[in-house]
Amino acid sequence: MSRRAQIRMSEEELAGFLGGARTIIINSIGPGGVPHPMPMWFAMEPGGAIVMSTFTKSQKIRNIERDPRVALLVEDGETYGTLRGAVLYGEAELIRGEDAVTEILVQVNRRNVHEASAADDETIRNAVRRTAPKRTGIRIRPRRSLTWDHRKLGGVY
Repeated sequence: MSRRAQIRMSEEELAGFLGGARTIIINSIGPGGVPHPMPMWFAMEPGGAIVMSTFTKSQKIRNIERDPRVALLVEDGETYGTLRGAVLYGEAELIRGEDAVTEILVQVNRRNVHEASAADDETIRNAVRRTAPKRTGIRIRPRRSLTWDHRKLGGVY
């Protein structure tokens, strides 16, 4: 078995890895074709779509309006033997409209801000609703992924 095959994550391992991550790097294509990587909080929808939200006037939104192709990166690990990560490729769908963006904000805030609190979705919805008019949602349905988990090598590199 090749080293590449040894370190590849299964679909279940990838889902668990993404479920434990807080930040994802979205790489859109900036002006002149230069990559534009930016860290984002995100949530996962049933079926595997990744959602996030940002200000409508942001460079990320301008980039996606011009070219929807994106790559998402999540990684962790402190030493070579503990490195794990995933790159997910897909096209970004822009979600507009206050109600739809509010629901994305609820998902992201539930996961990243309120996961340990007793706040219910309606409380979160009321807290984020005022920012929704200035924001656009982003949904990516990954079409391809590259993954690695060096912990599977058992200390042999």
